[in-house]
Amino acid sequence: MRFRYDPARTFGQNAVGVFIAYVVIDGLCAALGMGVPLFCILLGFSVGWFNAVRAWHFVPGHTGAMRRALRYALLTSLVTFVIMVAVWGRLVPLVFHPVIDPGNMGLPLILYEPKASLIGWLVLMILISPFLQFLMTALGSYLTFLFLFQRWPDGPPPSVP
Repeated sequence: MRFRYDPARTFGQNAVGVFIAYVVIDGLCAALGMGVPLFCILLGFSVGWFNAVRAWHFVPGHTGAMRRALRYALLTSLVTFVIMVAVWGRLVPLVFHPVIDPGNMGLPLILYEPKASLIGWLVLMILISPFLQFLMTALGSYLTFLFLFQRWPDGPPPSVP
């Protein structure tokens, strides 16, 4: 008996289980970066590939698959946004505190002024980083669709039983 690869077994998992696995992996990537979501952004490329292949196999039509992959990219960036709010959101009230000196918090002085640097850092971590992950996931999906649509323009090949 020969082993036959069936993509439906790889990419056809339960959507809730895939989402839970992604949340755990994204949380580990955020922890690996010690709150800086660089690894979450890099994870977005492989998640984009997985989402594109999953959508291509299970959604009829190219437009529907591309919409589904874009929806998945938005969902993954929202997960990273929630994680970043949980990690960095506790520093937002410190921006408005008159006594606390943000220069002694250990954050990089990216704007040469402690309070402006704190605001810039929080905007970068909470808003811009999930958007960069969205862009990386969309790029991974786009490149995957570019390859898939070029190789199989009529849709996925039928799986062999």
